[in-house]
Formats: sequence, C-alpha cells, structure tokens
Amino acid sequence: MHIQAALLLPILLPFLTAVLCLFLRKNTRAQHVVSLIGSLSLVAAAVFLIDQTETHEIIVLNIAGWELPYGIALVSDMLAALMVGISAFVGLMANIYSFQNIDERRKEFGFFTFFHFLLMGVNGAFIAGDIFNLYVWFEVMLIASFVLLALGNGKQQLIGSVKYMLLSFIASSFLLIGVAMVYGLTGSLNMADVALYFRENSSDPLITVAAMLFLLPFAIKSAMFPVYFWLPASYPTPPIAVSAIFAGLLTKVGVYTLLRFFTLIFVQDIDYTHTILLVAALLTMLSGVLGAVSMGSMRKILSFHIISQIGYMVLGIALFTPFAIAGTVFYIIHHIIVKTNLFLIAGVVEKIKGSSVLDEIGGLYRHFPLLSLLFLIPAFSLAGLPPLSGFWAKFILIKAGFETEAYFAVAIALITGILTLYSMTKIWNNAFWKKDPGETAVDRVGGEAALFKTYWPMLLPIVIMAAATLFIGFHSAPLMKYAMIAAEQLMNQSLYIEMVLSK
Repeated sequence: MHIQAALLLPILLPFLTAVLCLFLRKNTRAQHVVSLIGSLSLVAAAVFLIDQTETHEIIVLNIAGWELPYGIALVSDMLAALMVGISAFVGLMANIYSFQNIDERRKEFGFFTFFHFLLMGVNGAFIAGDIFNLYVWFEVMLIASFVLLALGNGKQQLIGSVKYMLLSFIASSFLLIGVAMVYGLTGSLNMADVALYFRENSSDPLITVAAMLFLLPFAIKSAMFPVYFWLPASYPTPPIAVSAIFAGLLTKVGVYTLLRFFTLIFVQDIDYTHTILLVAALLTMLSGVLGAVSMGSMRKILSFHIISQIGYMVLGIALFTPFAIAGTVFYIIHHIIVKTNLFLIAGVVEKIKGSSVLDEIGGLYRHFPLLSLLFLIPAFSLAGLPPLSGFWAKFILIKAGFETEAYFAVAIALITGILTLYSMTKIWNNAFWKKDPGETAVDRVGGEAALFKTYWPMLLPIVIMAAATLFIGFHSAPLMKYAMIAAEQLMNQSLYIEMVLSK
C-alpha cells in the first residue's frame, strides 16, 4: 500500500488540484487556497517517494493487474524520485509567486488548472516505466504548457507559442516514430524489457538507428544545439511565473529522458552515440552562452543561459562514468533551483522598474540592497563561483572530464563558465549598479521595506530558493550522496531490469 501511494500520489494530487481549480475558476481566492494545499501536498508526497525509494532501491507499481512487460508500469529509482521532489519544490515556489504575478483574468481562464496539469505531466514522465506512456505524458505537458504560454493573447505570446508548438509537434512526431520502431524491433515498450532485448541483440545496427530517432526529440525538448531556437523565442514572452516554471522544469524533462535512455536502453554503441552527445553538449554550451552575452534584457539573457547550462548536463551523460552521471544529477537539481529563482527575480525587477531591458533600468542596488544580494546568490551560483551550489556542480563535471581525459571538453566548460560570469556581471552593472536612467525605483514601489511588505508573495519564494542554493553550497554532501546513489543505479542496468521485470 505504501508503494502504491508513493507512486500514485505525484500524479493524482496535481490532477485533483487541477480539477478543483477548474470548478472554482470564477473564485480566484478559493483557487489560491486549493492550489497552495495541492502544492504543499505534492511536496509531502515527493518526500515520501524519496524515502520509500531510498528504502527499496527501485519501486515498481504494475497498473491494472496486467503482467509485465505488457502492463503499464510506474517505476521510481533515485533519479526519478529526486526529479519528482525538485519539481514539487519549485512548483510550490512558482505557485506562491503566481498569486501576485498572474492577473485575475488569467486565473479565471484557468491558469492554476493548467499549472497543475503541467506538474502532473512532468511527474508522469519521471516515473513512467514504458516508452509509450512517456510519450503520453509528454503530450500532457505539451498541451498544458501551450495553454500557459498563450494565455493572455498578447502578440508576442502568440508568436512564441506558435514557434514552441511547431517544434514540439516535430519532436512528438519523431518520438512516436521511434516508439513504433522500438515496438517493431522488440514487441514491447516496457523500458526494462526493451533494454534486455537490446542487450541480448546488441549487434543489430537498427538499435543505433532507433537511438538517433529518440535523440532528436529529446534534443529538441532539452533545447540542445542546433534545435534550441524555439526556447529564446518563447520563454521571455509569458508572465514571469510561467517563464520561471518552464525554465526550471521543461527542458530538464528532456535531459531526464536523455539520461534515462542513454544509460539504460541505448548503451550498445557508446563510441558513436555518446560521442554525438559530447559534441552536441559542447556546441550547446558555447552557442547558449554566446547568445546570452549578446542579449540586452534580463529575460533573454536568462533564456539563453538555460541552453548553455543544458550543455553541462549532457556533458555528464556523454562522459558516461558513475561520477560524471552523478555530476549531471547534481547539476540538474542545482540548476532547477537557480534558474527558477533568477527568472522570479527578473519579475520583481520588472515590477519595480516596469522593464527588464538593461538600457532602460538601473540604480537598484542603491535603494534595494537586499534584493541585489538575492540576485547575486543565484547569479554567482550559475557562474560557478565557490562555495555556491553551481561551483560543486561544475567541479564534479570538470573533475569527471579530467578523469576521462576529455581535456577539450573541460576547456570548453571553463570558457563557458567565464562567459556566464561575464553575462551575470553585465546584468549586475546595468540593472543594479549604474545610475537609474529614468524614473527612480522608489517612485514606483516606495523603497525596499515597502517592496517586501507589499510584494511578499513574490519575494518569499526568492528568499527560500536563495537559502536552498546556499545550503547546497555549504552542505553539498547530502545531495551528492543521493546523486551518487542515482548514478550507481543508472549505471547498473541489470538492477533496473531485474527489479522491474520481476514484478
């Protein structure tokens, strides 16, 4: 019963919350209460799932009594449990922030409903045990995210939504083709069963063809080079609470699937598949950070940095050692917190100044020193300065690069880190340090004390996530322990196969 609850609650709770918010869509205050209770319950369920997974190593629930590999399986190893946990945490933060950031009209048109449907799709993708159901959860995410992007009918929102939808449709099409090919090869879509078949028939060249069919949609969803251009076109356009949850979670679902498939299923031709991942990772780092350096607004700089940081995560997959995989897991957790927080801070800057375009703003440090400090914590963490969480994330991957003698990859990672620091100081110099070029910030909100008193629902999540970044930085051992557990499970394909197929 405990295992059933642990695996079902991350899906059922956001579903029930979404449905209740739908029925209450004309009563936004009631939606706030229901949405908050739903998010808090999801955090508790995620903690429970992590605890159960740590106890049982890998937990499996076979839905509807069908024998595996033909039944629908929900599976949680440490990677899946950690991803559910971090998505629940940032979901709660974005939820609280949205109470004040999202206007009443969007709330009445179903913001909270689709917000929780998005979380349901994300969690479903993390614990899906077969490939077709992973595809289904991707479509749930796609529908919910498209509505959240388009909600409000702004011109730029609709343009960004169309680009996002078009590339997502292409990704889904290739993913479905890959699903069909795998089923044609194996007669199964259960991940463990497919992995077992591919292990026993590792010489079949069609396995590598299937790997490439899956790589493309996962690369699109992760915003990897060269199929990342949809992201900076769409993420800066919606309300900042939507941009923040997208920045934190959606691309990480793509990275999660890369991590899952290219450690469990497609490991027969590592010299080919993982070399492609390595090249793509390095090009993703460079193209993303160069795009960030060239931008002139906080939203666009942060959007391009999502791309560059994805490169670090894929680098760990490409190096394919337990330590490198642990580095990827650590990096994902760190980045979800930091990137979500930076977008939320950009939203506060827009609230204060009316814009996040760097040429139009300035003087924030003079009147808002605490807010400036709250920006520096995730900004420096993103750049990898010690002792913040980003330093340890980069350190692990760079150390793994030295251990595998991938010196060129290490050099690119270090260059990207320097350019990331440059772009973060660019934001600092223009938005916080330079003289205010127009209306003073105090004229709009009345100073820092008034800011925290009036806009505390927007600032509370920022403070909590900054504290989380500091905690991971100064106490990295607990997260590293869980990351190593996840990495060891991912590199031990036999454990996953045996635990799932024995149910």
